[in-house]
Amino acid sequence: MSPESTTARTAVVTGGTSGIGRAVARRLLADGHRVATVDLSPGDDEGAYAVTADVRDRAQVDKAMDAVRDRLGPVSILVNAAGVDGFKRFADLSFEAWLRVVDVNLHGVFHCIQSALPDMTTAGWGRIVNISSSSTHSGQPFMTHYVAAKSAVNGLTKSLALELGPAGVTVNAVPPGFVDTPMLRRAEERQLLGGTIEEHIARTPVRRVGRPEDIAAACAFLVSEEAGYITGQILGVNGGRNT
Repeated sequence: MSPESTTARTAVVTGGTSGIGRAVARRLLADGHRVATVDLSPGDDEGAYAVTADVRDRAQVDKAMDAVRDRLGPVSILVNAAGVDGFKRFADLSFEAWLRVVDVNLHGVFHCIQSALPDMTTAGWGRIVNISSSSTHSGQPFMTHYVAAKSAVNGLTKSLALELGPAGVTVNAVPPGFVDTPMLRRAEERQLLGGTIEEHIARTPVRRVGRPEDIAAACAFLVSEEAGYITGQILGVNGGRNT
């Protein structure tokens, strides 16, 4: 999609300073949008307006959205890419550890959507894309808290699509599968992947690991004008690992 075919809008990407979120922010910038990143870490991408906030904290989220509105205008596009993983045997999983993962991956999505939504409904146009996980298709041992939260994000996506469609707002989810991010590399180092990355590539139909840019391309389409008739969908980007 070229900048010439894109109406410039204000987009917020949470978790936008690393991994998938960073790739999404860069792609939306390249497509001509005004982009703000909301993350715990300050961003350094030229062109993006970086706001530091913890998505678990509603007051911080609201303050961040207000800062974006003041600098870039009303929010039309929201990509929820902020996330945190966790690996623990369920019998040994503390409620505090459970809640930390659910707070970021699910409650953070709740806070950000509620905070940005008034701009979209007022304009009668909005695009929300939630980054979930391919683990929601088949589960993942030792990641019950993570899979539960991401599965809830898919359910939230479907329900919101029905509720917000009449207001001109579409809501979709992209569950990435086996994407080369710092999170994946850390999991490999801890031998938590059930094999090396190369071994997983051999079991992936397209025979490569995913790139953050693959997810960004899907997001770029879903937030476009052309995707206005697509809502409530879970678009897997996983190289054929889950069909």
